[in-house]
Amino acid sequence: MEGRTCRLEPLDADEHAEALHEAFALDADGRGWTYLPYGPFASAADYSVWFGEAAASEDPLFFAILDADGAPVGVASYLRIMPAIGTVEVGHIHLAPPLRRTRAGTEAMYLMARRAFDELGYRRYEWKCDDLNAPSRRAAERLGFTYEGTHRQATIYKGRNRDTAWYSILDSEWPRVRVALEAWLDPTNFDAEGVQRAPLRARP
Repeated sequence: MEGRTCRLEPLDADEHAEALHEAFALDADGRGWTYLPYGPFASAADYSVWFGEAAASEDPLFFAILDADGAPVGVASYLRIMPAIGTVEVGHIHLAPPLRRTRAGTEAMYLMARRAFDELGYRRYEWKCDDLNAPSRRAAERLGFTYEGTHRQATIYKGRNRDTAWYSILDSEWPRVRVALEAWLDPTNFDAEGVQRAPLRARP
């Protein structure tokens, strides 16, 4: 998936593991791992074991997010892939510090949604996160997802309960969301220093 500021390609241990381990290591306090069911990893070897399993998985189907210079700086996946009923979820989103709160981070999420709806014909695109994960909830709403409710005590991970907040975009909503995302991502929306001229308003 090619964009102006990033590219997504299937996760590959030989191509991406070492660079992503180094990129995630920039998150000195490991906060980016808090709401993932795995990590942080004690060593590069431990990370490589997980990475190999992730790269071989078909559901979740993982992608590396590369910046404009081709450096791997994040990971995201499709999961709960159900083409028979036209639903798919985006998840396992892990952005290294250089990718957070950037045009490339937003564009990566746009590219994945566009492929799900426009290329693959899905009718429902889901986003789920820990109810305590305020940054993920804000991101979902900013990107045009609609909050549908919270599943209480949905699972246990890392030794604690997780209430799961559910969000979605439907195929009937995607055209409006797409227009908003593309308007925000347009180069004319940014000044010479890369600062946005108008904020993203993908929701009504």
